[in-house]
Amino acid sequence: MSRIPFIAGNWKMNSTIEESLALVKGLVDSLGDVKGVDVAVAPPFTALSEVSKALEGSNIALAAQNVYYEEKGAFTGEISPSMLLDLGVRYVTLGHSERRHILGESNELVNRKVLAALKSGLLPIVCVGETLGQRQRHLTFMVVEDQLRDALSHVSKEDATKITVAYEPVWAIGTGETATPEQAQEVHERIRERLAFRFGEEAAAQMRIQYGGSVKPDNAADLLGRTDIDGALVGGASLKVDSFEGIIRAGIG
Repeated sequence: MSRIPFIAGNWKMNSTIEESLALVKGLVDSLGDVKGVDVAVAPPFTALSEVSKALEGSNIALAAQNVYYEEKGAFTGEISPSMLLDLGVRYVTLGHSERRHILGESNELVNRKVLAALKSGLLPIVCVGETLGQRQRHLTFMVVEDQLRDALSHVSKEDATKITVAYEPVWAIGTGETATPEQAQEVHERIRERLAFRFGEEAAAQMRIQYGGSVKPDNAADLLGRTDIDGALVGGASLKVDSFEGIIRAGIG
């Protein structure tokens, strides 16, 4: 099955409102003619409102970097699904390795967020990936499969196709190191096999699996040309118009 590539830019804790607007306006101008690929950007929470306005009428969707699983209440510092929807957010990244390894998010917490996002109408980008030590101990498949199983617990077959999975080896994020296309494809293929086991072949064939980890314009085409790599979750390279545009255009050949 042919899947439309999906390239998402995760700006992480970068960019003021002014900087975010300058970046997104540059992207809107440079990507106005791009077709055959889905594009999203995930600014910091402080810039979501203004970036949402700047994206109106463009072919770029708005994403958020996180969400909480409750709709309202005494949860200081958290953001609910309805708050994101109110800002025009369509996608939300969940279970990013930095939230798992720096902020201690568990598979169970990621799952609660996934279910809340789906219930609200947000489209989750669910991140999975192993550390360098886990890869060196040949635990990659076990770690990724455990994260995937737990994060998608209680997700229905119908909702599964609304989810994007992002494989992001922790050792390749922000390090300049990148999984080879062969290494990435091997894990992506295993992820799709597990998705097929869980949700059926038809649903798994529709689900998109992004690669994340030091994706750049010069390696994007080789990565995105692999059978089971359907796009990229881009970090640092999404903070500059030229580099992000280069990755997006690589995704459509």
